[in-house]
Amino acid sequence: MTSDPTRAVFGAHSTTGDVLAGVDLTGRTAVVTGGYSGLGLATTRALARAGARVVVPARRPDTAQRALADVAGVEVDQVDLADLASVQAFAERFLRCHSVLDILVAGAGVMACPETRVGPGWEAQFAINHLGHHALTNLLWPALTAAGNARVVSVASGRDPSWRIRWDDVHFERGYDKWAAYAQSKLANILFARHLDLLGRSHRVRAFSVNPGYIQTPLQRHLAVEEMVAAGWIDADGTPAPGLFKTVEQGAATQVWAATSRDLDGYGGDYCADCQVTDGSPGDSGAAARLWALSADLTGLDLIDRT
Repeated sequence: MTSDPTRAVFGAHSTTGDVLAGVDLTGRTAVVTGGYSGLGLATTRALARAGARVVVPARRPDTAQRALADVAGVEVDQVDLADLASVQAFAERFLRCHSVLDILVAGAGVMACPETRVGPGWEAQFAINHLGHHALTNLLWPALTAAGNARVVSVASGRDPSWRIRWDDVHFERGYDKWAAYAQSKLANILFARHLDLLGRSHRVRAFSVNPGYIQTPLQRHLAVEEMVAAGWIDADGTPAPGLFKTVEQGAATQVWAATSRDLDGYGGDYCADCQVTDGSPGDSGAAARLWALSADLTGLDLIDRT
């Protein structure tokens, strides 16, 4: 490793351009879920500018094509992370065309949505934010291991000690709370990266979770203005609270940094924020293993070789 990633080289105000200055990703292939909106769009643009071939699986391919029309080196495909058959179909198409996957950014997600059931009755936030990405990573595993030095970045959120996995009711069948469900899904993102890195390091696949910070994006589409005012994010006129929100390029910087920085060689499983490793042991390893086993049971996918 070239330096200590817990010490600030970049920070909260660094942009994707800052962290990729001088970085050449020519010949690398990346998959960015949610890569056509908000932080995902900024990530796709940044990786493509640095020379990577970026594949964007999208629930709305036509919308993605329009958003990415001016970005060279991007392929758009179709996927619905709430539908395991759709995830399987995308993975099969990807593997037919690409033998190697260097970077997987698991960034698509939904926040604080009304109670929604998908697939076999799964709670939508846990299903889309976590289970779909668990399935996708497993199905793309042959291409990740073929890279020889792959990175998986799980886009989480700010951590709170009160977050927990409802082991006895992960799908909120006994009373839905949109914020508790969101928190569970984001904790799952952190625990997923933790255990994936443990399984993947012998295959030279390292994983990180990231907190992008506060950014105004379409992720807030399910929130009423009154709710955001009450939270102190904006005032009654819609003006953001001073100093609270990053730009999308600043918000995407940490996930781009985690996906590409050579300073992170030799690291993995870490939770990152503001382009730094903030905690070398994010989440409890027992909870991470338990979540992996639960996710494998729910999706029927546990394809990572333990050898």
